Amino acid sequence: MKTICFYFQIHQPFRLKRYRFFDIGNDHYYYDDFANDDIITRIAQRSYLPANATLLEMIKNANGKFKVAFSISGVALEQLEVCVPEFIDSMKELVKTDCVEFLSETYAHSLASLCDPEEFKMQVRQHDEKIEQLFGVKPKVFRNTELIFSDDIASMIASMGFKGVITEGAKHILGWKSPNYLYSSAAAPKLKMLLKNYKMSDDISFRFSNYEWSDYPLTAEKFISWVKNYPEEEPIVNLFMNYETLGELQPRESGIFEFMKALPRFAEQEGVGFCTPTEAISKLKPVDMLSVPYPMSWADEARDTSAWLGNTLQNEAFRKLYSVAERVRLCDDRRLKQDWYYLQASDHFYYMCTKYLSDGAVHSHYSPYDSPYEAFTNYMNVLSDFIVRVEAQYPESIENEELNALLTTIRNQSAEIEMLQKELKSARIERHSKRAEAKKAKEAKVAESSKKVVSKKD
Repeated sequence: MKTICFYFQIHQPFRLKRYRFFDIGNDHYYYDDFANDDIITRIAQRSYLPANATLLEMIKNANGKFKVAFSISGVALEQLEVCVPEFIDSMKELVKTDCVEFLSETYAHSLASLCDPEEFKMQVRQHDEKIEQLFGVKPKVFRNTELIFSDDIASMIASMGFKGVITEGAKHILGWKSPNYLYSSAAAPKLKMLLKNYKMSDDISFRFSNYEWSDYPLTAEKFISWVKNYPEEEPIVNLFMNYETLGELQPRESGIFEFMKALPRFAEQEGVGFCTPTEAISKLKPVDMLSVPYPMSWADEARDTSAWLGNTLQNEAFRKLYSVAERVRLCDDRRLKQDWYYLQASDHFYYMCTKYLSDGAVHSHYSPYDSPYEAFTNYMNVLSDFIVRVEAQYPESIENEELNALLTTIRNQSAEIEMLQKELKSARIERHSKRAEAKKAKEAKVAESSKKVVSKKD
């Protein structure tokens, strides 16, 4: 039986305000609050909320046979909690159906997996704690930022206990193979891989309302027939896309919500089912192992990391950001750590991309800047101020190892002081208790003596 695995990404960065060179050292707040509030609210109203309502209706009408998975970055959740709290409530309603799965990812939607394993693992743990806190479920399958994946990343994911990962079905990795099977990683054989069918996914994400597309209009019946017509031995079609596809990239007027609502009915007629990534991994057996020696992603024609690290500007910003990673992790400044997460969002590097043609058009569509060079200048100004703040706490003249040793000593001393304070408090309580007991015994003795005196007089 053919099965469709739907997965949607939800992510919005904290966009930076225009930050000038002369602001460095004077202004430590970096964000465009108005733009962030406006964008997350607008997209939620046009896409996230009506899409949630649509999926809930689909699940109920299909008697729980329709299933879907989400990956929501921690920075997006922070904005949604503040600006669109009703989204969190509507997502909780979806969770109650037991037909929705949450995937793990990095909290900041960062590129940490490419350069800093410790930071990567910390962010994954923090993200999963956030998901469990809000929705009461613990992610079991991993998806990295923009589906970035390689053999090295596979080993890290497997070491964290994940049994499966979803990533791109890139041609340069698959070759003649089909993405419509379950695979396992050559670097971590126990880690199972679900690969995006990018042709079918892009038919919905990018071509659905394109009048010039030869297959326009795309109906649910036609789409399910394409799924059904794949060779019988290909068991699964993975449809991975941004959640903004529903209502934003493909507006309501295009009929995208009606298309989605009709899918389960035509799927049932054709004997096509739906599953979550965890169900797919538990039910299917890998047909082969895949090696991914260099990182791949779902971005641009190249399906690599050049969307974020493809030019000198991006690499310089990336290098400078992570040069202070260890010092930031050592500090206890909540505000500094918050900025550290927000500045790691992959979007900041995406805006610096200098590609042309179709890839360049996509990048410029999402960027709030007039050019990649403006994006680079603004980010580097912010980053310079951030690094000044980091070095104010931990001067660059002190080596990381020396700093780590000093901080370890301080923390050990703090722990010892805390332990001694607890012992002192315990001793005071014990002394107070003994005094109270002695006083009580003395009072009892006086009372007893008084009784005897009274008894003798009688």
